[in-house]
Amino acid sequence: MGLLEAVLRSPTWRQRLWAWWYPFFTRRIRDQKIDFLNYSFATSSHAPLALQPEDELNRPNLQLYAHVTAGAPWTGARVLEVSSGHGGGASYLTRTYQPLSYVGLDLNPAAVQYCEARHVVTGLTFKRGNALALPFPDRTFDLVINVEASHCYPDFPKFLQEVARVLKPQGAFYYADLRPADEVEGWLQDLTSEPALRLERMQLINPEVLAGMRLNTPRYTAMVERAFPSYLQKITLDFAGVEGSRIYNELAAGNLSYRSFRLQRL
Repeated sequence: MGLLEAVLRSPTWRQRLWAWWYPFFTRRIRDQKIDFLNYSFATSSHAPLALQPEDELNRPNLQLYAHVTAGAPWTGARVLEVSSGHGGGASYLTRTYQPLSYVGLDLNPAAVQYCEARHVVTGLTFKRGNALALPFPDRTFDLVINVEASHCYPDFPKFLQEVARVLKPQGAFYYADLRPADEVEGWLQDLTSEPALRLERMQLINPEVLAGMRLNTPRYTAMVERAFPSYLQKITLDFAGVEGSRIYNELAAGNLSYRSFRLQRL
């Protein structure tokens, strides 16, 4: 096991690494208007996602959000996205489905500042906060969304408890993330052990995520080459998940498992 892998398997060191990395990354690419920090999704088995021209550049990333939230009851919904990153998903979902309200929460202050300047949409607000101590009263939201962020959290069961706490009864949790293959059993055990949540849908989506990564590779490679010094480019390309990167290869080999879920609040 390499040093990076050892760090990522330690909850304490993982939290420290991401608490430094994400604000640093946001500051480096602020001028390039990168609205997504998640990987992406592409498939030929569904009809193409209908997008406005201004959203076309981010099609692979938006397809992941569309997949994860498929079937969500948006009308009149109060929505929370935990770890909303650079806000591209929050902006698209709010503009497209017009829920009653949508809050994008993130621990990264640079990301919240970026979103407040970049995504001015009726009904959409951004707030700084911790996924393990959500700053909202019990039973506030109809929908909670979390895309590719929970692997950064030092206490995943605590996060699930917080999701259950802020969801209204019969509310829904739309979720996607990745884990090393040897951690999947424990991951699923955590998801099925939270007594206030019932797992209703799960799908392994490695092939679709890999296809999306390939689509984003030219753009992300150019972004990294513009924004980062040469000595940081390899690790940043791994983070970006370009074709041929360590993350890409691990997903392709099945050493990482990327899955999407829907859970119901009881």
